[in-house]
Amino acid sequence: MKKYVSLGLVLLLLVSMLAGCGGGAKEDTDEGTPKAKVYNIATDTTFAPFEFQNDAGEYVGIDIEILAAIAEDQGFEYKLNPLGFSAAVAALESNQTDAVIAGMSITEERQKKYDFSEAYYDSGVVMAISATNDTITSYDDLKGKKVAVKTGTEGATFAESIKDQYGFQVVYFDESPFMYEDVKTGNSVACFEDYPVMGYGITQGNGLKMVTDMEKGSSYGFAVLKGKNTELLEMFDAGLKNIRDNGKYQEILDKYIAAE
Repeated sequence: MKKYVSLGLVLLLLVSMLAGCGGGAKEDTDEGTPKAKVYNIATDTTFAPFEFQNDAGEYVGIDIEILAAIAEDQGFEYKLNPLGFSAAVAALESNQTDAVIAGMSITEERQKKYDFSEAYYDSGVVMAISATNDTITSYDDLKGKKVAVKTGTEGATFAESIKDQYGFQVVYFDESPFMYEDVKTGNSVACFEDYPVMGYGITQGNGLKMVTDMEKGSSYGFAVLKGKNTELLEMFDAGLKNIRDNGKYQEILDKYIAAE
């Protein structure tokens, strides 16, 4: 009799173990309904008017509001991670984040590693100097001097493309305010910055002034790692079209760039 009882207990234990193994997937469910995926999206920290902190400490800007509008239109959830541009790109390449929106220019080099959305903003580049400086008026005046740029920006790319022609040295910064300060203190005589970013900064009293016309730059795109999160990229493109059609996109631009 004990033999049969023991056998029954063993069978009962096996059934319990199998039931436990089959229930692991429920960790991703809510009362039997699969939870929606929450995308991790990295961004920059100081690239106004595209992303920056307001007086309340909240991250706001063109990129932030475009992403929010598209997510609402397409019905997906996300967590925003303001990491700084270089850290955001590093997180994307190491699969620590699903996507990046950070005024990121669509370039041939980057397209080798990332898949981009349709362009959501066409940018350009301008040179700026201290508002109290009257000696630098053109690229020719930069010979033998230092010029500041922010790493990863259109401004940096443009400065690199002409530095040998005009004989200046490029100094790199991770954040725009540090770059502006370097110019105001005279360590660098000028900086190259994305036109809308510099225009916004001047209106906010960054102490600089533009001295050149805008050079044509690349367009900004939403980026994912090549071959990854294709459904997120498709939703971004679909949502971007919708918010352009319904006027929300232009409303966001008008809020931050009065001249647009």
